[in-house]
Amino acid sequence: MKAVPMETKKTILEIQNLVMKFGMFTAVDHLSFSIRQGEVFGFLGANGAGKTTTIKIICGLLKPTAGDVLVNTISVRKHPDKVKRRIGYMSQKFSLYSELTPDSNLDFFGGIYGVPKEQINREKQRLAAELGVPDLSHIRTSSLPMGFKQRLALSCTLLHVPDIIILDEPTSGVDPVGRREFWSEIIRLSRNGKTILVTTHFMDEAEYCDRIVIMRSGGVLALDTPAAVKQRYRAKNLNEAFISAVESGGGKK
Repeated sequence: MKAVPMETKKTILEIQNLVMKFGMFTAVDHLSFSIRQGEVFGFLGANGAGKTTTIKIICGLLKPTAGDVLVNTISVRKHPDKVKRRIGYMSQKFSLYSELTPDSNLDFFGGIYGVPKEQINREKQRLAAELGVPDLSHIRTSSLPMGFKQRLALSCTLLHVPDIIILDEPTSGVDPVGRREFWSEIIRLSRNGKTILVTTHFMDEAEYCDRIVIMRSGGVLALDTPAAVKQRYRAKNLNEAFISAVESGGGKK
């Protein structure tokens, strides 16, 4: 089957001239970009660049000062509760219940979104087979290796079949093998039509993205494919390009 060109695919997330101010401080400064179905989109920037504030707005947790975010055409400004149900969010810190079993975590998060019991059970079976653990009902989540915990968190994030998956530093604290396996899963999901917005401080991981945006002071320094960004700054790798973009304020070297 011939792949569908990315530019012809449906827009899942559209950020429209977004502004977020806290008093005199501008955290997000007229930010605009869009993400298409099946795209892995890297959201890059140093601490304080405005990434977290933007994600909170996308998730309906903050009302923007100006502008809007559309998730599958639904306005977060007008319908934040509807948007929340269309987003799967996985934080950089392991956010599940460590004293519960993996099965209980899946039951809990599936129940929040009204996921049918049969669907939850299928996910339990799939995850157990994937992790090579015959029974997920008699072990505590806290006893799992970090890589397994992240896979469980991702499964809980996907249970309600969201329009877009937001992964916030998903491999922080994960060993190199676990990081590679996790990214293999991200790529698999994208090839199956899942739309993914991912933040990472690992520039080698950002190379896997279809496109990236580099932010500073709430605005865009660069927005393109990893290869194009490297070419723009005449950089050998994305880490060099990132540093050049931040130091130059987005201008070409």
